[in-house]
Amino acid sequence: MSTEYSERSWQSAEGLTLYFRDYGEANDRPPVLCLHGLTRNSKDFEGVAAHIAEQGWRVIVPDMRGRGKSDYAEDSATYAVPNYIGDVLALLEQEGIEKFVSIGTSMGGLMTMLIAQAMPHRIAAALLNDIGPVVDPAGIDKIRTYLGQGRSFPTWMHAARALEEVHGESHPSFDTEDWIAMAKRGMTVCSNGRIAFDYDMKIADPFNDADENAVPPDLWPGFEALASNPLLLVRGGLSALLSADAFAEMQKRAPNADVVVVEDAGHAPTLDEPEVRTAIDSLLASVK
Repeated sequence: MSTEYSERSWQSAEGLTLYFRDYGEANDRPPVLCLHGLTRNSKDFEGVAAHIAEQGWRVIVPDMRGRGKSDYAEDSATYAVPNYIGDVLALLEQEGIEKFVSIGTSMGGLMTMLIAQAMPHRIAAALLNDIGPVVDPAGIDKIRTYLGQGRSFPTWMHAARALEEVHGESHPSFDTEDWIAMAKRGMTVCSNGRIAFDYDMKIADPFNDADENAVPPDLWPGFEALASNPLLLVRGGLSALLSADAFAEMQKRAPNADVVVVEDAGHAPTLDEPEVRTAIDSLLASVK
């Protein structure tokens, strides 16, 4: 499988230099845009992006501000979904992209639904990975236990073990090599030689400062806008963020969507699972 991509950048409205991986070549098909989760980055999609590009699609995988190779924001209050969406729209404008296929994991799925709500004509098809219009509070509480804790580790093995301690319940079938691979996707070697999470710890500020009593936005209209086009819904069978009840309601409101449950995964499936790859191929085959 070819894993070649070019490393490119674009600018946010306030002048941050943001990074993206660009797989494949522009063609008549709408490009595929892969949007990562809260603490993640473009490395999460290196397997699936190469797989899709090998089938003749252009795949664009950005690092959101404060992650990976993108600039960190001076104002931590800008680490919020509306700003991330603004950044993505600037990227699409730079690249002259009007319509795209969106693959969104967790936060990336929230972004996908909100874009669909405001601009439904821009999304040709979508995959929502372990996220929906209703988020389980237990999953949010779990994220708060590890978000923004600036730990570092002397070796990749130490980093992998630390991840397993926190996320072991979400990936019970992972072996040591899987945990090391996850560490290498979500962490980086710092200038002092230690290994640390590859994001600005300040992304935790707006997340932790959010009013727990505030009424969350209604994302069902955005979800239902996605349902009029090819749609793939993926859930980890052990997910603490997307409940089985919420997932059932999503299927009720999008009866034509394809559905995959990765039984031995929590939040979130990697999208490298064979059954998910097969479903992604089917989704893309239905894009007009």
